[in-house]
Amino acid sequence: MNKSLITNVIAAGLVATGLVLNTPFREPVLATGLFALAGGVTNWLAIHMLFEKVPGLYGSGVISARFEDFKVGINTLVMDQFFSKENLDRFFNEMVSENDSHKLDFHDVIDETDLSGTYDGLVSTIMESSFGSMLGMFGGVEALTPLKEPFIIKMKQSLNEMAHSDSFQSSVREKLTSTSVSQDIHLQIEHVVKSRLEELTPQMVKDIIQAMIRQHLGWLVVWGGVLGGLIGLVTSQLPL
Repeated sequence: MNKSLITNVIAAGLVATGLVLNTPFREPVLATGLFALAGGVTNWLAIHMLFEKVPGLYGSGVISARFEDFKVGINTLVMDQFFSKENLDRFFNEMVSENDSHKLDFHDVIDETDLSGTYDGLVSTIMESSFGSMLGMFGGVEALTPLKEPFIIKMKQSLNEMAHSDSFQSSVREKLTSTSVSQDIHLQIEHVVKSRLEELTPQMVKDIIQAMIRQHLGWLVVWGGVLGGLIGLVTSQLPL
């Protein structure tokens, strides 16, 4: 439902009705319609000028024209309010303190890690060593293929044992609470945010802001028409 259109149509209808009425209703209805139409149209034009450039009207299309300022504002908001160094430090400290009585869980990370490259590197090292020529007599690389899956399973078991050892856990907690880690992550987040903002165009910025606020701005037209109509009605009753 287009609130702006409905408001202006009703106001125009009051103007048309006022033009055909006879006194004593002609003046109040006509004044109410004219003032309501003026309030509705001017507010609609103001909203339209936010998003679109209107020839001859200075300052129109301000959102598209100032999209660089909007990008800077978004970057400042995200980095200063959400991902500030202080917030990151607090996040890491809270994360470490909450898990202080529990081990940090790396099982999922290790289980999802592809260790095929590690196996291939091991095979390459073996084949380049003095054992390579000996293995060549028994099928070469293919002779080691049955060892791949057992090697990967054992490697993941060893990594899990190491990752969940007390010494490794203490080292990770110490690193997470260090200033350099939070600073590095802050810089990485800032780089990602800037990279994404660089992809924005004036049209994209306009569409984003329109999606957020334009449907609510329609009420400005409605209230502009209502208040304008009330002013017109009151004005029509004042003695000349």
